[in-house]
Amino acid sequence: MTPLSVLDLVSVRQGGTVAEALAISARTAQAAEKAGYARYWVAEHHGMDGIAGGATSVVLAHIGAATSTIRIGAGGIMLPNHTPYVIAEQFGTLAALFPGRVDLGLGRAAGADGRLANALRKDIHGASERFPQDVVELQARFAGQAVGGVSSPQADGADVQMWILGSSLFGAQLAAMLGLPYAFASHFAPAMLDEAARIYRERFEPGKVLDKPHFMAGINVVAAETDEEAHYLASSTDQSFVALRTGSPGRLPPPIRDYRQGLPGAAKAMLEQVRSVSAVGTPARVRDEIKAIVERTGADELIISGAIFDPDAQVRSLELTMEAFEGAGA
Repeated sequence: MTPLSVLDLVSVRQGGTVAEALAISARTAQAAEKAGYARYWVAEHHGMDGIAGGATSVVLAHIGAATSTIRIGAGGIMLPNHTPYVIAEQFGTLAALFPGRVDLGLGRAAGADGRLANALRKDIHGASERFPQDVVELQARFAGQAVGGVSSPQADGADVQMWILGSSLFGAQLAAMLGLPYAFASHFAPAMLDEAARIYRERFEPGKVLDKPHFMAGINVVAAETDEEAHYLASSTDQSFVALRTGSPGRLPPPIRDYRQGLPGAAKAMLEQVRSVSAVGTPARVRDEIKAIVERTGADELIISGAIFDPDAQVRSLELTMEAFEGAGA
């Protein structure tokens, strides 16, 4: 069966707090582990009122302590925001705390404007240009090498599975060249999904990490007992994405019935395009749409995204999805 994993933005709900968001993520990770998901990843975002995963390694320690077998990881760390040395220390420490369970997904986009770059004290543009070299430095540090004459004791020999993330063809080419697993952000940037998968496989160079390519695609998934209920639950993420694209991001809002029908034409078209890699509906519909994405892309693994305002409904969505997928032997 194609492995399914979970991507969590650690959403802060309207009327809620960061502490509540972190507690919900821990409970959701426990449910994902029980249901049989392979990985539970947290994405790094900064300066956003509705996302509590900015201190990604700290959040992963929280989730790791709440679980026991599921792999935990960053999906991802935006490397231009950091020095490779610090990330090596952080994820080497996580690997010591949670042996055999730690993933490190690396992205080249900083996701930062000039103000955030100043707050981070980073030359974001220059760091983005150095992304390939920084990835190689991380590999060296995890292999126990001293880079620039400085060692990283916490990282030395750490069992950390490195991934390259991307929403364009650059990441596909870099992952292929380095022989690393590759995850594509098709849950919000689907335009180049098929071409990225093709380039990654065609150019993949086997190495110490992998002898063949391993491709993971992101997909929005919300499962419920009826199609109507699933689309209702999914409207919270839809609202958040429209707010983000129109320059007014905020906390995860409660769902709205028939939300997309009430949108202006341009906003509706934008939302339908960027959320096109999705599976929303009954378990049977979700199963069929997930299988279609696997058949279309040949994905070795899928990672599920989609925040639901009601934490219990979020857990139930994960359970229904896995039950349907396992029942189909997909």
